[in-house]
Amino acid sequence: MYLCYYTYPGGSHHSPAVAPTLTAAPQAATIPVTEPLLVPATQATLPHQTGLPTLTSQFPLTVCRKRTSDDLMSQSPMVTNGTSPPHLSGSDNEAKKVKLEQSSANGPSRVVHIRSLPPDCTEADVVQLGLPYGKMSNVLLLKQKNQAFLEFLDEQAAVTMVSFHQQNPAQIRMRSVYVQFSNHKELKTDQANSFQNATAQAALQAASAVMGGPTEDGQKRTTLRIIVEHLVYPVGIEVLYQIFSKFGKVLKMIIFTKNNSFQALIQMSDPVAANAAKLSLDGQNIYNGCCTLRIDYSKLNNLNVKYNNDKSRDFTNPNLPSGDPGLDQAMPFGAQVSQMSSYGVPSPMGAARLMTLNAAAAAGNAVLLVSNLDEQKVTPDALFTLFGVYGDVHRVKILFNKKDNALVQMAEPHQAQLAIAHLDKVKVWGKSIRVTQSKHTLVQMPKEGQPDAGLTKDFTNSPLHRFKRPGSKNCQNIFPPSTVLHLSNIPPNIEEDFITEAFQEHGQVKAFKFFPKDRKMALIQMASVDEAVTALIAMHNYPLSDTNHLRVSFSKSTI
Repeated sequence: MYLCYYTYPGGSHHSPAVAPTLTAAPQAATIPVTEPLLVPATQATLPHQTGLPTLTSQFPLTVCRKRTSDDLMSQSPMVTNGTSPPHLSGSDNEAKKVKLEQSSANGPSRVVHIRSLPPDCTEADVVQLGLPYGKMSNVLLLKQKNQAFLEFLDEQAAVTMVSFHQQNPAQIRMRSVYVQFSNHKELKTDQANSFQNATAQAALQAASAVMGGPTEDGQKRTTLRIIVEHLVYPVGIEVLYQIFSKFGKVLKMIIFTKNNSFQALIQMSDPVAANAAKLSLDGQNIYNGCCTLRIDYSKLNNLNVKYNNDKSRDFTNPNLPSGDPGLDQAMPFGAQVSQMSSYGVPSPMGAARLMTLNAAAAAGNAVLLVSNLDEQKVTPDALFTLFGVYGDVHRVKILFNKKDNALVQMAEPHQAQLAIAHLDKVKVWGKSIRVTQSKHTLVQMPKEGQPDAGLTKDFTNSPLHRFKRPGSKNCQNIFPPSTVLHLSNIPPNIEEDFITEAFQEHGQVKAFKFFPKDRKMALIQMASVDEAVTALIAMHNYPLSDTNHLRVSFSKSTI
């Protein structure tokens, strides 16, 4: 321990303190003579040196070492997958990484501690890093702390891994990570996070299968063939990518129809990721009671992808052409409902089951609670237009005593889920709205004679519903809010200037383009997503002529 002295010249305690200087070698012979001093606590008095200011008041401050996260977790010889300590700031983490690199105080252990993981790291990525060194018995991923613990069956395997990566920095998903021995001698898992245990075991089983050598099942293969049975709701590349990327890096994907069934080929980055995805997802449903995944290995070792569109995608080469840049709204499997945040992610229940519609939706609840609205601008018609992008809105009620809240009743529960997935936390009129499932199952219309001030409206028979016809192109083109809007139903006599001037009333227009082969459609780009949302609300159903009303929706294209 060292004592850091502040010096107050002239003996006044109220004089401004001279900032202390910390020196690397706090010995009397090397103490600077022009600055306050850092000396060992055992040293009774400060040495008197020529030129040193007169010290009339000294106030010792204790300087202590801050404990590392591994220290904080080392009260027990076990570590569990329960709640981890709060995440530390980046500067603290960097300081600790330096300390850990400089010191190898922890003795050899079967458990390896891996730090500075990328945010999208999975258990399969951690297991893949340890695969060359020996068989592993457990893995624990602490996502909030960007750390992981990897346990080997043999201590020598851990020693080999740590020794190698002391000289050769390890990388996971193109990010350098730090590898060291842990204070813990073994990992102990419990049932607090059953899904985490399940994904960890799937990754370990996949690694065990790969280390066992090639088999008739193709354990060394990286390309999977997927058949989706009972295809009730649309499934596309984005949905499958979100599901399979939970188990490792997805390199390429092709979707197609064969024997009247929806199929896909997915190439993973390594055999462990492919095997983990197969073990975890085979037989699971994407949605409640439908869209069942059947997974086996493909005979292809490498997918040849020439275009990036809704039928094929090379995630390692985003610069590939789309094959038909004029088509924004007519891809056969373009129903990229992007309900990844609600559907396509593993649920915390059971062994790697996929998240299905939640209990309220499964019970038939199609009513949403929308909060944090701008009560000066919100109207039932505005909410009808915005939520109508993701389903047919039957009723809207703005709450009388809390006008920044509203109830929106959709036609179907799955449409309500789409609205939650795409609109929750989106900025509308400058405020981030919240969209959640309501406890109400029906929006009640006001009784006859009851004052309502126009806050409740029934749209059940509205001619503006987008999804009245099952299988229409609108059902196949549902995208999250974006700066680019797709315009349709434009009469031939309407020019670009007329449209852009109308949209400029709701934000800055960055670009505009008619479709080359069909001037009834166009793309317009606003300066921000917030402005695009505002423009869609205002301009959808905008009259362009006596018989033509503008149709506006979000697009995934760029101009």
